[in-house]
Amino acid sequence: MHPILFRVPLPVWTVPLLWVFLIAAGIAFAGAIGLLITKNKPGAAAAGAAGVALAALASQFKDQTYTLGPLPIYSYGVMLGLSLVVGWYLTLGLAERDGLPKETMANCYVVTAIAAVVGSRVLYILTNLDEFDSFGAMFDIRRGGLVAYGGFLGGFLGSYLFLRSHRIPLLPWADVAVPSLASGLMITRIGCYLFGCDFGRPLGEKAPAWLKKLGTFPHWPEGTLDHGSGSPAWVQHVKERGLDPSSDASIAVHPTQIYESLVGAGLLALLLLSRRRQKFRGEIFLIFTFSYGVCRYLLELLRDDAERGSIPPSLPEHVLLPAGLVLFAVGYTIGFSHLLRDNVARKVTQVLAFVPAIALYLALKPETFAASATLQYSTSQAVALVTGLAASIGFAVYYKAALDHPEQAMALNLPESPAAAAAREADGDDEDDDEEDEDDTPRKKRSAPSKAGDVPSRATRGSAKDEGRATAREHGAAEAPDTTGEA
Repeated sequence: MHPILFRVPLPVWTVPLLWVFLIAAGIAFAGAIGLLITKNKPGAAAAGAAGVALAALASQFKDQTYTLGPLPIYSYGVMLGLSLVVGWYLTLGLAERDGLPKETMANCYVVTAIAAVVGSRVLYILTNLDEFDSFGAMFDIRRGGLVAYGGFLGGFLGSYLFLRSHRIPLLPWADVAVPSLASGLMITRIGCYLFGCDFGRPLGEKAPAWLKKLGTFPHWPEGTLDHGSGSPAWVQHVKERGLDPSSDASIAVHPTQIYESLVGAGLLALLLLSRRRQKFRGEIFLIFTFSYGVCRYLLELLRDDAERGSIPPSLPEHVLLPAGLVLFAVGYTIGFSHLLRDNVARKVTQVLAFVPAIALYLALKPETFAASATLQYSTSQAVALVTGLAASIGFAVYYKAALDHPEQAMALNLPESPAAAAAREADGDDEDDDEEDEDDTPRKKRSAPSKAGDVPSRATRGSAKDEGRATAREHGAAEAPDTTGEA
């Protein structure tokens, strides 16, 4: 495993953190003023809030310095950056294909990405408060500490607030954004694997050799990182599983990082295929929410890292874990099973959805009179259950409405752009002017007196001649000779 891909050679330089944060705060406040001048109130508010936060950090780090030196490029950071770039092109391409405003969606992606990183860090802090001995340690993300579900929730909130300020519906954006979440899982979990975090439970003796090789994490040489003396799996196995500290590698475990990366690839293919038969806005988002919830719940059964956190209550594992699968089966039955048009196939899958819960219960059920192990849901399992059930209920409601009103279900309901509104008003004014001209013209012609010396036009002369002939015929007189000289 390679937690650090390479190091950028830099001269050693000690920097006071107080001035670093003050300068950054000044730049943020200057940006807020500039945005306020351009009447971008949401952007100005965000920049102002960032300035306040940076100023607060300056007061916290006023007596501390940071020594610059050879800059390590972490494998997880590289994969995280790569996932953001891939997600950018994927999301904006789908947004343009769906008819969403590209510039606004680009800004929304930036806001969503920042909110996702913040949310993933906040959820990690909340579930591992005992890990931080100071306020400043909460901002040291070089040691890891990001929760995927925190990013999901944070990005959702950031998107909602941004789109609400632009009066754009959330669901069309969510449909084009969640494929990038799937690609992000596929890429960032490779970074987790290279770093060695988010590992699984020990493999059995009968596990294939290639899987054991994938699931063995090394004892890094001293000084590889500024903290710790080995990969997270090696450290935990020494503390909790009696591994010899002189061992060169950890116990062979399930490489759950690779498992989740494959889940991300599968979800990406599922979402792109689902777009072909999409019936309502928000369908792709709900499919991802439910599908990832089920997969993450199952993956948590294999996870063994201590940083996952847990949520009460404590129940026997043969009751708690199958109960979650029962809830997912109910969610599938009331919601997503209706994607199958064939009634028989739908009924069969609804019954089969409960089989994993029964199988897990039988596998975990202790022998008669034997003590049963108790445990709690991990933080991610609890979030997966709540969001998965919510997605099922939402799908059931929206799907029924889509069948009754298919055109409205796929409508974007975007606000009218200022240019389109101005053009529409201009067209309306032109039509009004034309109607007034049509009403006024005959009146003006009838009321305008003829002036002496006016030369009648050809059309006027022709109409006068025809009128005279018609009058003569009405009185039975002979037709007057043509004196105009025109044939």
